[in-house]
Amino acid sequence: MSLAPRAVLVHRTTEYTELVARHGTHGQAAFFLASRGRDIAEVEERHHRQQRALAEVAAAVPLDWRRTTVERADLARFLFAPEDVVVVVGPDGLVANTAKYLDGQPVIGVDTDPGRNLGVLVRHRPREVPGLLRAAASPAADRHTERRIMVQAVTDDRQRLLALNEIYLGHPTHQTARYRLTVATTPTTSTGSPAPGAGEPQASSGILVGTGTGSTGWCHSAWRERARPFPLPGPTDPTLAWFVREAWPSPATGTEHVQGLLEGEQRLHVTVESDHLVAFGDGIESDALHLTYAQTIHLGPAPTHLHLLA
Repeated sequence: MSLAPRAVLVHRTTEYTELVARHGTHGQAAFFLASRGRDIAEVEERHHRQQRALAEVAAAVPLDWRRTTVERADLARFLFAPEDVVVVVGPDGLVANTAKYLDGQPVIGVDTDPGRNLGVLVRHRPREVPGLLRAAASPAADRHTERRIMVQAVTDDRQRLLALNEIYLGHPTHQTARYRLTVATTPTTSTGSPAPGAGEPQASSGILVGTGTGSTGWCHSAWRERARPFPLPGPTDPTLAWFVREAWPSPATGTEHVQGLLEGEQRLHVTVESDHLVAFGDGIESDALHLTYAQTIHLGPAPTHLHLLA
């Protein structure tokens, strides 16, 4: 007998909750904001909107389903099951935070603050959730699902990082990062790393490698600054865009390879030439790969996709 689906409601702590926790009481939080020309009513109303949305979504879960909730800070410790239907209640970024912990489970994005969020990933309102849950659990669920490309970073010692928007590689304090960059279709040695001395030595503020979903965010800013050098990929396009930030020319470092697209089997290989670099995804610096001198990291499309209900 197969298990009934489990609805997993993902949410994040609101600004109001964080303010009250930091200052002790509602009144002290209100005083703190008022002393800086802000009104606590604004963040309190957003808090209540999220609470109402969570309650409405929870009430929409069929009685014969199982259900649970998970807060963003607990995602890394939460075990998703194959039969889960994931309902992300919050901003677009919360879908990205959740995506790297999934393995094909359908995701429903619910916008709690229309007009404040772009609604790229949280497209739905709480009232739509009953029909979306039925669609997600139906045999024809794939017809309603958008398979969004993800990006991955894999180190030469097999550490792995996934992201929905982009992966940043650079110095942990955003100082100058030194490395050797190679764009290649296949690895050039049996270890999977570029041959010694291959690629261009660079000194920069870091590298961004982004998906079509990320083309609306950080990568979009880099692309605009460079006068739109090529069309950015779409969210289901397997192509990735990459940009080197503020590459510095010197007798020892070049600036010839600072942007491009990774298509087909192409990968970006980066060999570290600093004491310490990090790679993190979707802006979550606390969940980073730590790299030391001579390590190589390979960046390209991930075999995992986000299954987003359209």
